Amino acid sequence: MATQRNGMGRIVSAAKAGFAAVADSIETASAHRRRRAVLTQQHRLHFDLLCKAMDDPALAAVLDTYEMVVPAEKQRQFLFANALYTNALFFHRIGAMTRAELHGHLRVLCQNAVFREYWEATRHHRKSLPEASEEFTLGQMMDRLVQELADSDTDEWWVVGEPPEETT
Repeated sequence: MATQRNGMGRIVSAAKAGFAAVADSIETASAHRRRRAVLTQQHRLHFDLLCKAMDDPALAAVLDTYEMVVPAEKQRQFLFANALYTNALFFHRIGAMTRAELHGHLRVLCQNAVFREYWEATRHHRKSLPEASEEFTLGQMMDRLVQELADSDTDEWWVVGEPPEETT
């Protein structure tokens, strides 16, 4: 009889552990969906604000935090470059683009002189990012990519820069 109870206890214990694992999995998936929805909403808001600033020089003036004088037309280009960059980051953050794919996408953006100028003009913006943040790490990846492309002696820009290893 004691053996039956001990066996039944193990079954009940295993069932509880199984239910707990399923509940944790459901909770994790739900949290992931909520995070993705929040990121999507934030991205839409950011893009809407950038569009308004690109359309209205008075609003663009609010975003003029460069360490140099940037003419209105150039600032509109910088705002658009920011929209392109943050769009790529968004796709990476929601899992639609791996870090290696992001690297390749950013390598294409770096082929544009206006984008490189934007990146340099906003260098001081990235100095306030916490070193432990993903945005800091991705900014460093971008800095290395820009430098590697500048130092490259090949016309085959698509092979410049080593894609990062994926992290979990």
